[in-house]
Amino acid sequence: MSNAEQQLHYSTCTLCEAMCGIEVATKGQQILSIKGDKDNPFSQGHICPKASALKDLYDDPDRLKRPVKRVDDTWEEITWDEAFDLIANNLHHIQQAHGNNAVGVYLGNPNAHNMGSILFGPYFYRALKSHNRYSATSVDQLPHHIVSRRLFGHISQIPIPDIDNTQHFMIIGGNPLASNGSIMTVPNVKKRLKAIQKRGGKVVVIDPKRSETADISCEHHFIRPGSDVLLLLAMLHVLFEKQLHRVDAILPYAEDIKEVENYVRDYSPQKVSEFIGISASQVTQLVLDFCHAESAVCYGRMGASVQAFGTLTQYLIMLFNMLTGNLDKRGGMMFTQPAADVLPVSGKGSMGGFTSRVRGLPAFAGEYPVACLAEEILTPGEGQIKAMVIGAGNPVVTTPNAEQLDKAFAQLDFMVAVDFYITETSRHADVILPPVTALERDHYDIVFHNFAVRNFAKYSEAVVDIDKDQLTDWQIYLSLAERLDALNGKSTAHYAALWEKQPKGVVDDLLKAGLYGRNANKYKDADTHSNETSTVIPAEGLSIETLKAHPHGIDLGPLQPSLPHALFHEDKKVHLDFDYFMADLNRVNTHFFERENQSQSMVLIGRRHIKTNNSWLHNSPRMVKGNNRCTLQLHPDDGAKYGIGDGDEVNVKSRVGQLTIEAEITDAMMPGVVSIPHGWGHNKKGIKLSVASQHPGVNTNILTDDLQVDELSGNAVLNGVPVILEKVS
Repeated sequence: MSNAEQQLHYSTCTLCEAMCGIEVATKGQQILSIKGDKDNPFSQGHICPKASALKDLYDDPDRLKRPVKRVDDTWEEITWDEAFDLIANNLHHIQQAHGNNAVGVYLGNPNAHNMGSILFGPYFYRALKSHNRYSATSVDQLPHHIVSRRLFGHISQIPIPDIDNTQHFMIIGGNPLASNGSIMTVPNVKKRLKAIQKRGGKVVVIDPKRSETADISCEHHFIRPGSDVLLLLAMLHVLFEKQLHRVDAILPYAEDIKEVENYVRDYSPQKVSEFIGISASQVTQLVLDFCHAESAVCYGRMGASVQAFGTLTQYLIMLFNMLTGNLDKRGGMMFTQPAADVLPVSGKGSMGGFTSRVRGLPAFAGEYPVACLAEEILTPGEGQIKAMVIGAGNPVVTTPNAEQLDKAFAQLDFMVAVDFYITETSRHADVILPPVTALERDHYDIVFHNFAVRNFAKYSEAVVDIDKDQLTDWQIYLSLAERLDALNGKSTAHYAALWEKQPKGVVDDLLKAGLYGRNANKYKDADTHSNETSTVIPAEGLSIETLKAHPHGIDLGPLQPSLPHALFHEDKKVHLDFDYFMADLNRVNTHFFERENQSQSMVLIGRRHIKTNNSWLHNSPRMVKGNNRCTLQLHPDDGAKYGIGDGDEVNVKSRVGQLTIEAEITDAMMPGVVSIPHGWGHNKKGIKLSVASQHPGVNTNILTDDLQVDELSGNAVLNGVPVILEKVS
């Protein structure tokens, strides 16, 4: 290895949704450096600080490379075959004794960035035959999926802001400068937002915090957490009151769109202003500015989703885009045309069908809301979860009422974790199966090309070779599925073809069958931007081999208007589904207008930082160095009210828990609102995260309440959580 030549590889950073191209220098199995790939036509050399953490994950001495099993309070390395047999036999035994639903599955969001998990993980989940499936979706973007499934016919047919062409970008509850975009795959979002302003457009941010994105916007408005639904209802009210709605383009596909007026008639800006913290005149002006722009898009993200009315809020955002003539329009909300389009061959997303055993929360797309996971483990009776499989997730840190879930996991009969760290969650496992890191496997973004602000395709081969006794996620899941099927007496003959095909073979099939395969150039638009590289699609169309020959990726042009082709309903219409969504207005009215003595207690929101990625970059020294980022941010007026100064220790208490945290006084916070970042709290006994343990922070999900959910979807309420503050004397 010492005589190996230095090599350059062109890959993709998988640590967020932006899909930034990276240039990785290696020497043998050593990663020397990671830089932005200047020849990548999508990201054009841009990377954020997180990209270097890919090297840290690869080099981390705390990382597991081979399976381990628990022996009392220690971990013992075992072979893969021993691990697979141990797991399959235990899961089979538990299901034989207690039923299929006695085994639960939780999937973390790294699975979405992993083509092997996306494409081959389902073989294992189906082999389990359990309804008890959970994921990070229900502490995040579940409302988007429900809105898209009901309106457009597919769980993942979510229209994306055409940021490169819009003249007016309204952001509600999103901070893309910290998140790098979210359900909007957008490298170098700062440059793109500034470009809107350079061409005479406007960026407006509505958020309880003056975020990094708000700092570079044209206009920022504080909003009371959880009240976004009232803002949207009032904006729609103004739209009809002032006859600003433009429905000619959408009317052929949504014939009942004008009926929205009947539902929003009672929500004037004057009626809602005291609840949202934005004056009636400002609400009206927001609508006027939006409607007078040549093109405009309203984008609501995490802050708008993880609240009590998150699903209705996201629905109203979509209606606002439709009623202003900005759906499927250049510069508005547009559908993507991905090269490897998995949507036509994947499930559209089942709606309902069954509810959770204890609380009766709705299932969606085969998953229950994770807010009910702990009670399904802790509550005895038929269907009680006795074992868990955790795939690339850390729900003890990332889901509501985290201490209760920690307690629940401790009483399981058996747990397996697919993870290369011993985390707050995987420390409860009986067996841990460590997959390789991102740079050790082939990569194609199955999910995020579907959410990209420009059509683009890129395939990356593994940057470094793995040892012969290391496995990828797809090999782990396929091995478990094969063993479970054998134990259940099912044929396993079909697995031979899957082992041979591999996930890259599935991607190859999707590329060849896609819009740019035999139908190459069908969506190609000559109107490419002068500052972007555009590659002509080869005559034979796209395939894995084509993309290997273009290691920087291939630009496929701007997003294209695509109605009615983009609709998955058989009638090729948009189903507005008023009976489902607008029924939630009764709950809105009760919550805001029919309760006496409305409490104006302090409420908690989360926040993101460019150097963090949920719970799993805190073991990288370069990602945690510098000032303490895990602080309680609060407005100076609230500091004075509670006698809290900058740097003071504060007890924060909610219905379900309490914690102590350092205060950070800042006028960037709306009065009455406090913020704690998500993903910290690395102080549990038994974790093996040497760097993170030195920078533990606190777990904000000790405070979030598992009983507080958006009733329409079951999505967790992580914003607008009532809390009590007390300075530590």
